[in-house]
Amino acid sequence: MEPLSIYFHWPYCKSKCPYCDFFSKVTKNVNQAEMIENYIKELDYYHELLPERSIRSIFFGGGTPSLIEPQYIEKLIVHVSKLWRFEDKVEISLEANPNSNHENMFKDLKGAGVNRLSLGVQALNKDDLKLLGRTHNLNDALACIEDVVQTFDNHSIDLIYARPHQNQDQWFGELEQAVSFGLKHLSLYQLTIEEGTLFEKRGVKAMPEDEAASMYLQTVYFLDKHGYPRYEVSNFALPLYESKHNKCYWLGDDYIGIGESAHGRLKLKNNHYALVYPHQMEELAPEARADELIIMGLRLQKGIDKAHFKDITGLDFDRFINHRKLEQMIAGNLLQDSAETLYATNQGFLVLDKIILELCS
Repeated sequence: MEPLSIYFHWPYCKSKCPYCDFFSKVTKNVNQAEMIENYIKELDYYHELLPERSIRSIFFGGGTPSLIEPQYIEKLIVHVSKLWRFEDKVEISLEANPNSNHENMFKDLKGAGVNRLSLGVQALNKDDLKLLGRTHNLNDALACIEDVVQTFDNHSIDLIYARPHQNQDQWFGELEQAVSFGLKHLSLYQLTIEEGTLFEKRGVKAMPEDEAASMYLQTVYFLDKHGYPRYEVSNFALPLYESKHNKCYWLGDDYIGIGESAHGRLKLKNNHYALVYPHQMEELAPEARADELIIMGLRLQKGIDKAHFKDITGLDFDRFINHRKLEQMIAGNLLQDSAETLYATNQGFLVLDKIILELCS
């Protein structure tokens, strides 16, 4: 039986960032004990459905899950461990924001069972932290990074690039500072102005695409030179520190989502299911699941493993794909194809959305 991953979604934040279009809520009055009991009931439901599975990874995301009291994080992790066997070197990640830090927070999270900490820094520049609506300052960010690196053996930070008026020198100065901490993993996201966000309502303009593309390609080169090869379009890691949990999504493996707005994917008796909280299951056609695997798999540096694709979907990759479009993209040096894999080139990574749309049409 393939191992399983579990995603816990905590929807609450201290404030709403002006660029964020993710589902989140801002409130001071949260009954954490009641929410955790609901999560435990959901775990029990899935254990009855999947009693023989083992656990590869657990991920606490949000929202701001570092707002959960560590005792409740521990309660969930312990409950999962009672229901299922943990794989060797199980990865248990939690996203934290510097603005949720309190005395001994990281030590308490480690004591609760978290072994990988992802810190939402977003900028290492005081003016851009203010622009991005972050409620922590630069000193808070730097102090938290130092604390995380000292407390955990596995750690990551998020940064946003292609900010309005950001130049190359500023960005690479921040990257230099980030790698100097000895972080194991970096997640870098291009700023886009999403509909309905405060940035969109305020008329904030995104960096021109050609400038953002140049910044991205130079970032890939810079981080590779510093020992952080790209393994996914937005993610860079030292060897052996790629995120097990996120690779589960990109490879198309099974996971369950628990919490408001969480979702999951399961394969049961050769049938595919989309999961929606609380424990709703909708069957997916193999072709729909195949489209998802192309969308996610091409994000990986290694691309799509055709044998793995067939194992999951039951479909032959080379028969499923749009060959006319594929040949055009290979000729345009956007994709590289072999009998075993299909993957994007550096130029292809810049236009992944277009590639995916055409391959699946």
